[in-house]
Amino acid sequence: MSWTKQELVEEAFSVLALAGYVFDLTPDELEMGKRRLDSMIGTWNAKGIRLGYPLPSNPSSSSLDDDSKLPDAAIETVYMNLAIRIASSFGKAVPQDVKAVAKAGYDVLLGRAAFPPQQQLPDTLPIGSGNKYWRRTENPFISPPLDPIDTAAGDSIELK
Repeated sequence: MSWTKQELVEEAFSVLALAGYVFDLTPDELEMGKRRLDSMIGTWNAKGIRLGYPLPSNPSSSSLDDDSKLPDAAIETVYMNLAIRIASSFGKAVPQDVKAVAKAGYDVLLGRAAFPPQQQLPDTLPIGSGNKYWRRTENPFISPPLDPIDTAAGDSIELK
């Protein structure tokens, strides 16, 4: 299960040192953070960065308890960029390291959107009549390509 929207908003406030054991966030501040989060992800979605985040049709149809459905690789980028967006509302200066992490993560997400992953063919698809019987093994179906990230640590694959 991914982070909830409230966890993302609270983490963004904690990056700015506005949350924690000294400051309690009011419900209005949490709602404002949720609205900024929804609008930021909506803007990213328009740019082609699709993260699986459930975009609401209107601000009132979204809840802080909703699951964000973000991949683990995008969580830090989302709350760092959200912290930058909410900092001006509280008169806080954003530290340079937060800006650098947010920019680097955003660039990675934008790069992944520019080069979508190669389409994977299902292993239930027959090889086809153009393939000769001496070229195939016992399996008459296509073998999907291996992903270097998904292979076990001891396995070696050859990238072509």
